Amino acid sequence: MIAKAKLRYIRVSSRKADQVIRLVRGKPVSLAQGILANANKRMALILSKVLKSALTNAQNKGIDTANLNSIYISRLVANSGPTLKRFKAAAFGRATMIKKRTSHIELELDLRPSAVMQKGIKPNKTSARTATKVKKTKLKGKK
Repeated sequence: MIAKAKLRYIRVSSRKADQVIRLVRGKPVSLAQGILANANKRMALILSKVLKSALTNAQNKGIDTANLNSIYISRLVANSGPTLKRFKAAAFGRATMIKKRTSHIELELDLRPSAVMQKGIKPNKTSARTATKVKKTKLKGKK
């Protein structure tokens, strides 16, 4: 982790925030900024401000933020905050509760390892499995 930023008591539910968070989690900062600029959600504007704050925190620590492709979002979480409870008049003299939910956003930035960045390949388990299956089928065909 090279930098982090927190934003607390946002008047957006954590479920709605998570819709936008899933779009940018694990992506390079330059790509995340583009996604957030084009997302048609209120949470996208809030997340872009938190991302900008984290980049500023990285600059204050002395990290070179000129190459945004080498910096990626390593952790981005929307935790639920306190709920504001309001009441609304209902039929027959009753009252119904309205819950106005809040959330806390935590964002952490990290540097990509240079070997992974040079190859431009994201290693994952599924690609390794499919590669071994292809090798086995080629071997079977040769026998």
